[in-house]
Amino acid sequence: MWTNPTLVAGLALTLAVAIWGLVDAPALGLFAARVVEFAFLTRGWFVMVLMSAIVIMALYLMFSRYGRLRLGRNDEKPEFSRVTWITMMFAAGMGVGLLYWSVAEPLSHFALASDYGPEPEAARRALLITNFHWGIHAWAMFGLTGLVIAYFSFRRGAPQLLSAPLAITYGNRPWTRYVGVLVNVAAIYAVAIGVAGSIGMGIFQVRDGIGIMLGGVATGPWLTAILFAALCVGFLLPLTVDLNRGMGRLSNAAFSIALALLLFVAISGPTYYVMNVLVDAFGAYVGDVIPRGFRTYTFFDDKVRGWFADWTLTYMVWWISWAPFVGVFIARISRGRTIREYLCAVIFLPSLFSVLWYGVFGGLGFYETLEGKRVLIEAVKTNIDSATFVLLDILPLAWLTQAAVIVSGFLFVITSVVSAALVLAMFTDRGNPEPSTRIKLTWGGIVAALGLAMILTGNIEVVRTIIVMAALPFLLILPLLYVTLLKALKSEKLE
Repeated sequence: MWTNPTLVAGLALTLAVAIWGLVDAPALGLFAARVVEFAFLTRGWFVMVLMSAIVIMALYLMFSRYGRLRLGRNDEKPEFSRVTWITMMFAAGMGVGLLYWSVAEPLSHFALASDYGPEPEAARRALLITNFHWGIHAWAMFGLTGLVIAYFSFRRGAPQLLSAPLAITYGNRPWTRYVGVLVNVAAIYAVAIGVAGSIGMGIFQVRDGIGIMLGGVATGPWLTAILFAALCVGFLLPLTVDLNRGMGRLSNAAFSIALALLLFVAISGPTYYVMNVLVDAFGAYVGDVIPRGFRTYTFFDDKVRGWFADWTLTYMVWWISWAPFVGVFIARISRGRTIREYLCAVIFLPSLFSVLWYGVFGGLGFYETLEGKRVLIEAVKTNIDSATFVLLDILPLAWLTQAAVIVSGFLFVITSVVSAALVLAMFTDRGNPEPSTRIKLTWGGIVAALGLAMILTGNIEVVRTIIVMAALPFLLILPLLYVTLLKALKSEKLE
């Protein structure tokens, strides 16, 4: 175990960040903020070009002659049912994020956009940009990264490592070995930091939700400590069993609760209004999704450019930080699917669900706000962690729906830790798709320690900045991986 240089380097780097965060979280946050500010100022344009190119490449492969290639033997059948496959990819990708930002993000964009135009148009723009952040660009990034791993692993027999495509495509040369180690270590770092951020975000929301359910009681460090301990206990058992029994069941449960919550909110609120919002939002997104990927807001004032960096660029790089983790995990569960089925499901189904989710929650938030009630706007400004619970407090059975958010959010965080620990264990066990329980539990503990460091920052914005800093090396790594895929596909002999 300890003779693996990737494991040793990955452990050392992630532990160093965890210790820094535990000892001096504000200093870690300040350092991350400075790094990210410089990167966005000088390379923001490259982030948008890269994300747009990924979408175009994914669409090309989906509809090209390569779409009928199977990820595995030509007669191989999928390992998981389609429903379990979809819920697992969704839970790994962005489950807790949807719960956290369901109301907070659309209203945050609305608060800025209303300074530059009438409120109805500001609401429409706010929902459009929210869908852009959580839609096709994010899932094309996950899907294409996963496709690289799945193709080389299941059709070329390579280990499930991000470095494997380099060695297969360019040969076992000194530069491919050295670059390969750097790629694997950078992936370990980005995955661990990205999932740790989700732990912090999930704990923040669950903690404040419990406070609201208890009648606005101020929640202290004691509740945070209890929730964190419960999380650690929650991910131990799934890491000791196979994927279908552990991750599969948790994902199905979390997704089912989220889906029931979505339907309840849509029905119990002004349904006609919500349906109008959904139709409008879907049309606006479909019509603007590709052009918006090239917008950099160059000619606007500092306020808008700052918003662009804090939101759009941060999200795009955030998804890049999650690409190694979500991509490798999706690859792990997608054996036997064709490239066309894989890309269609990975890109379009979660994106459509995100449009529905934000259309319902964001639409209801705009309904309350445009009617002159400022409760939700004030909640977003004063305590963004509580926004979803404040919205649910307006609807019937608030205690039940708020409890559903807490339970599903907690389950989504657990599934993120479980899937991340699996991927990290695969990376550090030389790409073994069935790594030992000991390595999985080791990484589960390290990710939990990083999550605690994120919690100690006490600020979701600082957490997001630290995640972005961890992802920056992948701005150069991912294009290299995609080139290897294109070169390999050209050698396929299609009938």
